[in-house]
Amino acid sequence: MKEIIYTKNAPEPVGPYSQAIKVNGFLYCSGQIAIDPKNNQFIDGNIEEQTLQVMKNIEAVLNEAGYSFDDVIKTMCFLDDMNNFSAFNEIYAKYFTSKPARSCTEAKLPKCAKVEVEIIAYKN
Repeated sequence: MKEIIYTKNAPEPVGPYSQAIKVNGFLYCSGQIAIDPKNNQFIDGNIEEQTLQVMKNIEAVLNEAGYSFDDVIKTMCFLDDMNNFSAFNEIYAKYFTSKPARSCTEAKLPKCAKVEVEIIAYKN
């Protein structure tokens, strides 16, 4: 059975997609950029500020679905500039302590964001 996950504590979807979909113990989360869900405004800050907001957004979706960062099994990370990798990775490591599988690539992102992260989580 498929369940659409939605929380007001994460940014509103701006297109035809869900914040996350839960199916058979898996949680597939859409990519998050640094949008503050309180006002739906993009945080045009440095890589550290944007990464912190992304992590808050991911945490809100995980919590709404009954998951935690420890349940994350895969992350897909997109940076606008790989020169920001170390600064991003320092913050990332504080949240993903269970060390899920990961890919990280450089990409042009919506709203000229510096970072976007999507995740897959699993829970029995």
